[in-house]
Amino acid sequence: MINKCLFPAAGYGTRFLPATKAVPKEMLPILTKPLLQYGVEEALSAGIHNMAIVTGRGKRSIEDHFDKSYELESQLIGTNKEHYLEEINNLVDQASFTYIRQKQMLGLGHAILSGQPLVNNEPFAVVLADDLCHNNGDNVLTQMIKVFNEYQCSIVAIQEVPMKDINRYGVIKGHLVNNSKDIYHVDSMIEKPAEEEAPSNLAIIGRYILTPEIFDILKELKPGSSGEIQITDALLVQALKGRVIAYKFKGKRFDCGSIDGYVSATNYFAKKAGIKI
Repeated sequence: MINKCLFPAAGYGTRFLPATKAVPKEMLPILTKPLLQYGVEEALSAGIHNMAIVTGRGKRSIEDHFDKSYELESQLIGTNKEHYLEEINNLVDQASFTYIRQKQMLGLGHAILSGQPLVNNEPFAVVLADDLCHNNGDNVLTQMIKVFNEYQCSIVAIQEVPMKDINRYGVIKGHLVNNSKDIYHVDSMIEKPAEEEAPSNLAIIGRYILTPEIFDILKELKPGSSGEIQITDALLVQALKGRVIAYKFKGKRFDCGSIDGYVSATNYFAKKAGIKI
């Protein structure tokens, strides 16, 4: 069983300055809902009720969002605006939230390692909120949990991306083990390769299921050339032992860490809501 989902949410969001000077990028809204809330809803829909969030300085609004707001409720109760809080209150009632701070911004691998006290010695999911995923069937985490239940090892979600964009991603080298389900056995992977160095166009996106062995690997990793500890490097250690599966998920994914992706997601969800653009 996957009982916990870790949300690394300590980054600065520099591509969205000045908006992210005071507002965490994970709290930027797509229509009326913050990106992080979409991620929490995805985890809940996948049957996960324990949300572990790695935050940093200036991120108190995340904790406030996933909490009761008695002052606001007292102002809205009995009015025609009372229903506006129902959605978030229902979500807060269904899930538990724990928090820990990442004291230094040393990469995604370091952020995940910082979350170890929240997830303990069990397999867990990881969601990067700025990768917003949507489909009309099982969500991405639900799909990945089914794969994990079959293979019982670390799982990464992948998608095909244009080669011109490949240097923005971790990229896998692998071979199909189940063609009908788009499941690959990962032989190797590389973080943000140049186009001529990329082993494929299969890029890792912000959904993972990780086994607890990953923490021991992360503790031993040396920072890369950027000075950061990358989760891709830790997964490579597992992959070389035959312990990583890549799954080409079903659904849409928006890179809301970029302006273009954020605007595309906003337009997509606006059209789904029947809002004329």
